[in-house]
Amino acid sequence: MDVQVPLWHHYLQALRSRAASRAQDYQRAEDVLLTVLERVHARDPRFLVDYSRDLEASQFALRSSDGPVDVEVPLRVDAGALLSEELGAAEPGHGPASCCLGVPREGAGLEPWVTDDVFTASSDGSTKGCGHIVPGKVLHLLRDLLVAAIVYCRLHGLVPPGALNTDSLREEELHLSLLVSSGWRAIRFHVLPAVRWKHRVPALEGAQRVPGFPEGSLKRIIGQEVALVPASAQLWRVSTDYLLTRLLGELGALPGHRLDSLSILDRVNQESWRDGGQSPGLTFGHLKTVLLWASALFPAPEDWAELQGAVYRLLVVLLCCLATQKLPHFLHPECNLLHGAGLDLGALYQRVERFASQPEASLRIHATHLGPSPPPRIDHGVKALLQLPASDPTYWATAYFDVLLDKFQVFHIQDQDRIAAMQSIFRKTKAVGGEAS
Repeated sequence: MDVQVPLWHHYLQALRSRAASRAQDYQRAEDVLLTVLERVHARDPRFLVDYSRDLEASQFALRSSDGPVDVEVPLRVDAGALLSEELGAAEPGHGPASCCLGVPREGAGLEPWVTDDVFTASSDGSTKGCGHIVPGKVLHLLRDLLVAAIVYCRLHGLVPPGALNTDSLREEELHLSLLVSSGWRAIRFHVLPAVRWKHRVPALEGAQRVPGFPEGSLKRIIGQEVALVPASAQLWRVSTDYLLTRLLGELGALPGHRLDSLSILDRVNQESWRDGGQSPGLTFGHLKTVLLWASALFPAPEDWAELQGAVYRLLVVLLCCLATQKLPHFLHPECNLLHGAGLDLGALYQRVERFASQPEASLRIHATHLGPSPPPRIDHGVKALLQLPASDPTYWATAYFDVLLDKFQVFHIQDQDRIAAMQSIFRKTKAVGGEAS
């Protein structure tokens, strides 16, 4: 398989040649959005501007897909003074439960949050709280502020002509959708009000003992706040997107091809598995989660030293997830990211398997790369092994996982602890995966 190394690196070089322009386009679009949000803050100081988004541009440059980018607008409120009330137990496969944010009757400094535009008073005579901050009201207020800010910025020449207009701003169920033009590219942002919240993430605390991530960096990330964002018109939910972005950034600082393998698979997913983005399929978030799990399961530096081997590590984890119909959230493993995604996982499994067997057909940027492809490297015996979990997920809890990797002739696993780790992950999410069937 050594003859294929130049092709993989040629493909990666083509992706990297586009990364700089993508990052510049993103930064220009983000500058426009920040200018508008600064005007929102000037009109209503309860809404803050987050300037700590230094990793988003580099992450956007990794992508070939042009899916929406979430932007949180922090609320100027002392979250520790609020009353968080979880409404019932979390549903299996859906992560942490949603909650209400109550305002205590004696809450000092919370006066700006008991006005009718963001607050609903309690009618049950509760002795603890006088009412709740309502995400639906906050979202509607933020939309009105954004419209006024866009008009102001255009009239005063604060944003480039044609960069945005109020017609592109849509209030959807849980966020505001805004399209910003940047050169030849238009980037859609999903704007969400967010309450910064100190929230314990047990999975991340345990990750300090999982190889593959620098221990010191994990301690710093654990100290970061998570965000509560709208879960419905009345409820809030925990969002760990910022923590996951930080984790991805830490992986990028390690030697090897971790982020390169993610960039390659995102391009293949966009062009081959999703037919140029025209068909439903995996998102960049799905593939990012696969990389996080693969990094924990294959922690040795030599696991990521060779490009093709790095890609196949992601492929094997992805095939395992598709076969068992379980992709656990990295910080909330009880949450199955494939549940309710509306994807034909069987058909997607076949496409990923086809690429793993004969990747050359997809590793072409343009027609001049066309040429003869070697025969498939997954013979009928290996294909049978790959098909087994599709009908019986318990096969992934056996040592034949080691045999499968050996059959790919890309890398070997000698450390049985890695196999045990994979078994443990998917045993814990067995019940979750059953719901996705």
